[in-house]
Amino acid sequence: MRNRVNKPVILLVEDDDSHVMLVKRCLNDTNAAKEVCRVSNGKDALDYLFRRGDYADEEEKSPRPDLILLDLRMPKIDGLKVLEEMKGSKDLMDIPVVVLTTSENKDDMVRAYRNHANSYLVKPPDIDEFGEMMKETYSYWLNWNRRPK
Repeated sequence: MRNRVNKPVILLVEDDDSHVMLVKRCLNDTNAAKEVCRVSNGKDALDYLFRRGDYADEEEKSPRPDLILLDLRMPKIDGLKVLEEMKGSKDLMDIPVVVLTTSENKDDMVRAYRNHANSYLVKPPDIDEFGEMMKETYSYWLNWNRRPK
């Protein structure tokens, strides 16, 4: 694994508090992230990414994420719409987005990949399996994967 001087920022777009707790626990176990920024609905995700409203302060409230973990079924604006809007932006399109959802619906998968999702993961119901999936996800996207800076 490569050694990172600056630990990455992860934007977690998730409305389910229990799923947030599991993701953060896995992150703490791997010591992978400098910061996990969580928003609980699609509108806030877009405000965060486009630095609008409560997230207009770039340094304090909306550091640019190195990875986005995106749920699909959320209040206000669903994850597929968030994905479509962010990947349509020249400034945001290069941020990797991992869809992290309970949906195994083929249409959701097709729409996610057509909107340039980088990965589509279905949350396993078993906590240990979920933890293992998260550790492997972090290892791949934050240690092994290379992106231009």
